[in-house]
Amino acid sequence: MENGRARTQQIRQVLLLFVLLGMSQAGSEPGSFSVAEEMQSREFCRQSGKGPGAKDREELCGSIQPCVLHFQVLMKNPTQFLQIELQVRDINDHSPIFLEKQMLLEIPENSPVGAVFLLESAKDLDVGINAVKTYTISPNSHFHIKMRVNPDNRKYPELVLDRALDYEERPELSFILTALDGGSPPRSGTALVKVVVVDINDNSPEFEQAFYEVKIPENSILGSLVLTVSAWDLDSGTNGEICYTLSHASEDIRKTFEINQKSGDITLTAPLDFETIESYSIIIQATDGGGLFGKSTVRIQVMDVNDNAPEITVSSITSPIPENTPETVVMVFSIQDIDSGDNGRIVCSIPEDLPFVLKSSVENYYTLETERPLDRESTAEYNITITVTDLGIPRLKTEYNTTVLVSDINDNAPAFTQTSYTMFVRENNSPALHIGSVSATDRDSGTNAQTTATCSPSGRWTTRPCTKFEFRVGATDRGSPALSSEALVRVLVLDANDNSPFVLYPLQNGSAPCTELVPRAAEPGYLVTKVVAVDGDSGQNAWLSYQLLKATEPGLFGVWAHNGEVRTARLLSERDAAKHRLVVLVKDNGEPPRSVTATLQVLLVEGFSQPYLPLPEAAPAQAQTESLTVYLVVALASVSSLFLLSVLLLVAVRLCRRSRAASVGRCLVPEGPFPGHLVDVSGTGTLSQSYQYEVCLTGGSGTNEFKFLKPVIPNIQAKGPGKNSEENPTLQNSFEFNF
Repeated sequence: MENGRARTQQIRQVLLLFVLLGMSQAGSEPGSFSVAEEMQSREFCRQSGKGPGAKDREELCGSIQPCVLHFQVLMKNPTQFLQIELQVRDINDHSPIFLEKQMLLEIPENSPVGAVFLLESAKDLDVGINAVKTYTISPNSHFHIKMRVNPDNRKYPELVLDRALDYEERPELSFILTALDGGSPPRSGTALVKVVVVDINDNSPEFEQAFYEVKIPENSILGSLVLTVSAWDLDSGTNGEICYTLSHASEDIRKTFEINQKSGDITLTAPLDFETIESYSIIIQATDGGGLFGKSTVRIQVMDVNDNAPEITVSSITSPIPENTPETVVMVFSIQDIDSGDNGRIVCSIPEDLPFVLKSSVENYYTLETERPLDRESTAEYNITITVTDLGIPRLKTEYNTTVLVSDINDNAPAFTQTSYTMFVRENNSPALHIGSVSATDRDSGTNAQTTATCSPSGRWTTRPCTKFEFRVGATDRGSPALSSEALVRVLVLDANDNSPFVLYPLQNGSAPCTELVPRAAEPGYLVTKVVAVDGDSGQNAWLSYQLLKATEPGLFGVWAHNGEVRTARLLSERDAAKHRLVVLVKDNGEPPRSVTATLQVLLVEGFSQPYLPLPEAAPAQAQTESLTVYLVVALASVSSLFLLSVLLLVAVRLCRRSRAASVGRCLVPEGPFPGHLVDVSGTGTLSQSYQYEVCLTGGSGTNEFKFLKPVIPNIQAKGPGKNSEENPTLQNSFEFNF
């Protein structure tokens, strides 16, 4: 408070000083004075020795204008009162000052051009012309300054929008606001003005691409990422927050694809099938927080993979198909593959070893036809596999199996299992005896294979006692036209061991036996005689063996088993008896064997000059000679007959070979050289080496299989040719043939 009083006192002194100074200078109008502020009095300084501070109008009057000070002055000598008015004139001693060095304005970006925004004014302690006169701003493209004068004559700056603001272009602007007073020179003050552009939702979201295109294979895994779409919004805050959705999507799209609302990732939620839907067009909508949206189109192209095997569709099948018919259509079918490209390109094939061929008609249609005439008897049915393969990776194929039956036509005659049959029948058989069967088959089927057999009424018989005969059997099918064939049947009569050996020499006719003379000087092995015997049977039934059954003196004579020769076994001596009786057993090889005995009389003599001593029991020589002559004649006739028969057979073979050129298989005589069918069996009987036996082989067999032997010499025993001749017709009519 004391300071305030002192200050007041000082002011008064200053005023008084100015008054006195003014009075001394003005002199004209005492009582009214004018002084500029901050002027100092030199007089006062000299008198007091100190200078009072410069007088400040703003402190004295503040903003009052004009600044007039009223006070009274008491004068002495003479004493008087003076009424003094002191006007303090302002000088430009203060610069404009902004109370806030930085101003912040928030202006919406949608503010219209010409919009005015009030700014804080600058303060200037000076008054009048020295007060704030104008405002300016630093150059910019959006604002200018306009002065506003209030009724109280105070000036305020206004910010005027010259060009629309765009938050997305420039979210903030800064410039310098300058206040200038009217002094000379003018003083100024500045402040920083910062304009923050307030964002409004004036921008719709925009996608990076207006059109997206992506290809994905149809076998993509569920949940796999298809595509990520991206959009931006120039707005800020919620106005710039984007949400992605599917717009106007069909049910197929919504169940197949899903989009993440925040990231824009499109994922697969259901299996794709190129063959059902090849592509999807999806509209993606991006919406910001203010409700504005943008759209983009996504085209998803489904790429085909080879996931479908080819298909075969059969239109018609013909089965069975007749044999021997060329180029017959068996099947008509079509093929397809619903894949595309190489995955849908297909090839069709069948095995190469089949007599069928594939022919293409119209697109993807094929016919299966026979390549050549078929033979049912060779193959009655065919299992055909049609393979259809595509050209994709990996290749897929489909197989279709079908069975084609071949129907029969009568193109095969009945065929006997053999061109000729050889059958055997034992002699002395009973009538109606089944001796064998022939078999014929027909490779056809059905009625074409049903066969009936016929027997040729004529046969071929041997000229000698019946040992074989031949006839033909025919077989005819029931086809249309009917086909037939024939086979030769050869019947061989097998020998039975029904004949005992017959001794030709020495004759055993009940007369006195023949006496053989042996000189006592004979060496061991001397041929005494030979027992000659035959057997009416054949084969092993006619194989004869000899043995010495009884002898007067055992060990003196021996009989050779194979040829019946009787020879001396040792040297003869004087002590040996002159007369010897030998009994020789002749036995065949039949089952059971048959045998006969021959009795020999042997007389030992000193020499052939010794008179013949007839035995007392000997028969008349004449009778014995006559019997021996008869048998020798018979034997000679047999040999002659054998020779004649051989010549006839040779001629028949020659003729048969010539006739076979015209008719194959009609010859009844086995092929090949005739001597190949003869076996020399000399030494096994009692005949000489000129006797031979005929060997009968299976015709055409080529195996030389031995069947039987029959003697060429006729049977001269009681059983004559007439007996067999009577039985042969019966045998011929008793054959049965089954097919």
